Amino acid sequence: MVTADEIAKLCYERFNELPRRGKPEPGREWTLLAAVLKITRCANSDSVEKEVVSLGTGTKCIGQTAMSPNGDVLNDSHAEVIARRGCIRYLIQELQRAVSGGDNCVFCQTDEPGKWRLQPGVSFFFFTSHTPCGDASIIPMTDSLSQPCAPVTSVRSHKGSDGGRGLKRKAEEFSEEQNTKLCRLEEQETKLEDRQDSNTSQSVSMALTSFTSEAQSQCHFTKTPVETVSQASAELKIKTRGPSDLNHIDSAGLNLQVPDIHRTGAKCVPGGPADPLHPGVGYHSTGVLRVKPGRGEPTLSLSCSDKLARWGVLGFQGALLSHYLQEALYFSTVVVGKCPCSQEVMQRALVTRCSHVSDLPAGFTVCPPVLLQSSLEFQFSQAPTELRHQAGQGRVSPCGAAISWCNVTEQPLDVTANGYKHGVTKKALGTAKARSLLCKLELFHSFQSLVSATDPSALPDSLRRMELQTYWDYKQASQSYQQAWQQLRSQAFPRWPRSERNLLLFH
Repeated sequence: MVTADEIAKLCYERFNELPRRGKPEPGREWTLLAAVLKITRCANSDSVEKEVVSLGTGTKCIGQTAMSPNGDVLNDSHAEVIARRGCIRYLIQELQRAVSGGDNCVFCQTDEPGKWRLQPGVSFFFFTSHTPCGDASIIPMTDSLSQPCAPVTSVRSHKGSDGGRGLKRKAEEFSEEQNTKLCRLEEQETKLEDRQDSNTSQSVSMALTSFTSEAQSQCHFTKTPVETVSQASAELKIKTRGPSDLNHIDSAGLNLQVPDIHRTGAKCVPGGPADPLHPGVGYHSTGVLRVKPGRGEPTLSLSCSDKLARWGVLGFQGALLSHYLQEALYFSTVVVGKCPCSQEVMQRALVTRCSHVSDLPAGFTVCPPVLLQSSLEFQFSQAPTELRHQAGQGRVSPCGAAISWCNVTEQPLDVTANGYKHGVTKKALGTAKARSLLCKLELFHSFQSLVSATDPSALPDSLRRMELQTYWDYKQASQSYQQAWQQLRSQAFPRWPRSERNLLLFH
């Protein structure tokens, strides 16, 4: 059995082995980490080999106007997306070895011409140090000390209200000594470029539960009680308000706090249900598609919760690699690091929303992952970073760089910022020197190298059409993948924004 703590430990160790470039400044900067691991269960043995094949860090996302029709900008630099795109680089390399007749521990040939599948006993795990942004991060808070901000209430019961709307969040007044490590509400509302999820606070007293009987000894998730009173929260000097206040006094004179939720900065997609913005647990709509916040402007990047849910039906290999694969590749297990997390919410966000999808083409299925949580915390998460923060370091902020490492022979490390190679000058923008190895154009070129390395007689049927030229052409020619995507879109995600074709016509 592979435990969640073993997975987390491997990922953290792999991160620690990387060079300093692109890593957060200790005590001042924080980031998120995600990784893909190859798990090989040895035949006729109980032994299991575990290997990190791709790792990513990052919290940023570029706005819609910064996207490039040339495919040379990395649009989404959240850790989960970085890790998955690095895994695509790894899979392309392994397929190239396979079609060239070399030794390969990942893929084996099938009876279908030009098609490959995973070797027996091989599977992939996905690790993320925090709950994915979007729907999976809208989770109940267990007590006031676990909240990223002070408890919030409607402004209707205060002077200077917002005209009776009562929708704006306003912090309660904590005593000075208890508020030193709490982020200011106004900063959270204005820092649109950062991930404002449950990821921003991890100081939580976790009750233990498990997702599966196999994982009961090492899968811990936060329980979600209706009311929680700890000694520390009872001692907080919270002023009582009026009948509309979120707090009330019990018979013992203690402040009992009505539940609140961790909020996400990801916004509901246009045309669908909007967030009610009510105080407390009614602030967000749940189960809906969300787009990530950008640097002060909207983005076209769906939340990591939405992308993980999509990968659970379409696979994480994408349209291009589907040309070569007889079956889609799915994450058999998703592991979350130590952070605020909820079993029910993760199940809803990653599994339930797509569990009813049917009529998928051959090679595709609804493949819900096993969901586990580790008790090990990432050292560069926000909470430990704030604990190590020293006076004079400036305010704690998310790291601006994103790191990608994957197990490939050429250029395994790729450090980016603002969608381009880290450290490039403005003069270099638009050139190959500035491009991330994970951008659409670079991955497309890598895929084309795979096609060129394949003997013409061994090409999949879908790649024998001579008119294929652009990135868009190759994606559309992956007909089974497109059919599966159409079924998923129509049955579960009808409001998923469609990519603009003019952004995909490069070659």
